[in-house]
Amino acid sequence: MDYLIVCSAALLVAGLTFFAGFGLGTLLMPVFAIFFPVEVAIAATAMVHLANNFFKVLLVGRHANQRVVLLFAIPGAVAAVLGAMMLGFFAESGPLVSYELWGRLYNVTPVKLLIAMVIGVFAVIELLPFGQHLAFGPRFIPLGGLLSGFLGGLSGHQGALRSAFLVRAGLEKKALVGTMVVSAVVVDMARLVVYGATFMHHDSAMLTDQNMLGLVAAGSLAAFVGSFVGARLLHKMTLGALHKIITVMLILLAAAMALGVV
Repeated sequence: MDYLIVCSAALLVAGLTFFAGFGLGTLLMPVFAIFFPVEVAIAATAMVHLANNFFKVLLVGRHANQRVVLLFAIPGAVAAVLGAMMLGFFAESGPLVSYELWGRLYNVTPVKLLIAMVIGVFAVIELLPFGQHLAFGPRFIPLGGLLSGFLGGLSGHQGALRSAFLVRAGLEKKALVGTMVVSAVVVDMARLVVYGATFMHHDSAMLTDQNMLGLVAAGSLAAFVGSFVGARLLHKMTLGALHKIITVMLILLAAAMALGVV
């Protein structure tokens, strides 16, 4: 049953989130959290996320804008290491608000609320008239990498901020998707190193006792299928539609995080 749950979630989420450039980690992490502690679930999700992004690089990476990747991903990787190193500290901090709904406990943590506010700001900008003409020049791209990388290392939600910045970098459709994918691989590799050193050293028994590697491998293969289907549909997607998908997902994610749902 655990394999069925993880694979089904990975397949559906990878296909649905291919265009937005984020959401796989956000939606898959709670599934892994059913079987593992939160810290280990984040690391396991990062493995599937990285494997899937490598596959997406094969599909659309050739369209990436190399200059934007360098400006965005290098600062993002450095910041991701710092964020991942702080994950252990914030994992022990208590929630700001806790509430029960339909028999389930939800916690609103400081990190979730902060990220929800940042993502919400970008979503609102996208909805306002001037947001349609807003573009981030080269000097702002490294800032986006730093912010999304740090918050991604801290919580696993770097994809939303990455998309929020890069969607206004003046890239055409295929270049936008390719740039987001290549940037994600660089940042994921950086934070996985820290996750491995910090958590797997202390929870190495989880790899065999709860069959985590098997779930990660199965989830990765299922995500490959979802991403492949998404890539086949990319040519039918317009840039305007892509922006709308990203905006809607930013709003949904910000609301879910502010309420402690994810």
